[in-house]
Amino acid sequence: MIHPIPSGTRDVLPDETREARAITDALRGVFERHGYGEVYTPALEYESVLARADMAEAQPAYRVFDETGAVLVLRSDMTVPIARVVATRYATAEPPLRFCYFAHCYRGVAPARGQPRELLQAGIELIGAPAPQGTAEALTVLCRALDATGLKDYRIGLGDASLYPALMATLDVPEAARDELMRALAMRDFVELERRLRESGARAEAIELLLDVPQRRGGPELLAEAPAEAAEAVTGLRQVHELLEPAVAARVIFDLGLVRNIGYYTGAVFDVYDPALGAPIGGGGRYDELLGRFGRRLPAVGFALGVDRLHLALAGEERGTGALLASALGGVPGSEPA
Repeated sequence: MIHPIPSGTRDVLPDETREARAITDALRGVFERHGYGEVYTPALEYESVLARADMAEAQPAYRVFDETGAVLVLRSDMTVPIARVVATRYATAEPPLRFCYFAHCYRGVAPARGQPRELLQAGIELIGAPAPQGTAEALTVLCRALDATGLKDYRIGLGDASLYPALMATLDVPEAARDELMRALAMRDFVELERRLRESGARAEAIELLLDVPQRRGGPELLAEAPAEAAEAVTGLRQVHELLEPAVAARVIFDLGLVRNIGYYTGAVFDVYDPALGAPIGGGGRYDELLGRFGRRLPAVGFALGVDRLHLALAGEERGTGALLASALGGVPGSEPA
C-alpha cells in the first residue's frame, strides 16, 4: 500500500538524519563560539505578523484558523519571527544582539527539484550592528561555519540589494516597470529583463547600462570599474571587503546583479555557491528597515543555510563532482544561474 505525504515534503531516514545532525552540530559549535545564542520560535505565527515584512516571493505554504477565527500560518522564514522576538522580548536590551537557530520553515512554492515546501534551515541574525562591520562579521561566521562542516570548494557571491533600484531611479526608468524588472533580475532571466526594459520606454543608453551592470562578476578589481551611478553601493561593498580577513575575502566573488527574492533586504546581500550543487546553498544580507516595522529601529544582518542542500554539496564534493564542475566552470564556483 502507498500512503502519500504532502507535496513538497519527504521522510528523512536514520542514516541521513545522523549525517544531518553532524552538520548541524558543527554549525552550532561555530555559532556558539561567536556568541550567538540559540532561539526557537513557534512554528505557527499570525499572518498579520508576517504581513509586516515584504514576503511576496516567500509566501507561507499552509494557513489555518484558530478558535477566534484569526489566520495562522506556518513560518516561511526565521528572520521575521526573530524580529518580532527582539521587539517584544528585547525591547530595551543593549545591542548588538546575536541569535542563531535551527528550524523548519514552510514556503508556498511549486514543488520542483531543489524547491521543497519544507526546509530545514540553520542561520544567524546579528541585530544592532551596522554596516560595514556587522556585514563583515556575518560573512566571517558564515565562512567559519561552512569550513567546520568540511565544505571546501564554496564561494560567496556578494552584491547590494540597493544597487539596481538606485540605477533605475538615476536612469529614470518608469516606476510602474520596476517591480517586474526586479523580479526578472532575481530569477537571473536576462532575456526577460531585456524585454521588459525595452517595453518600459527607458532610453537606449539606460537600457544598455541596466543590462550590462548586473552581469558583472569578479574580484575586487570589479569595484573599481563600476559605473558612477553605482558608486554608493560599490563603496559599501568595498568597505566590507576591506574588513574581511584574507581567508574570508578569498571566498568572495562580487556580483553586481545579485538580488534576493525577499523584499526586506536593503543593502549587502550574499549567496553561497558550491560547484557540487546547481543552486545556492543559502544566503542572506542586510535588512536595516525590518526591525522598525515591529517597533524597534535597529540595523540588522543575517543568513540562512539550507541544511539539505549543504548535505548534498558535501556529498557531491566527496564524490569528486565539485572538482569536475569547477574545472568546467574555469574554477569559478557558482557561475551557473542562482
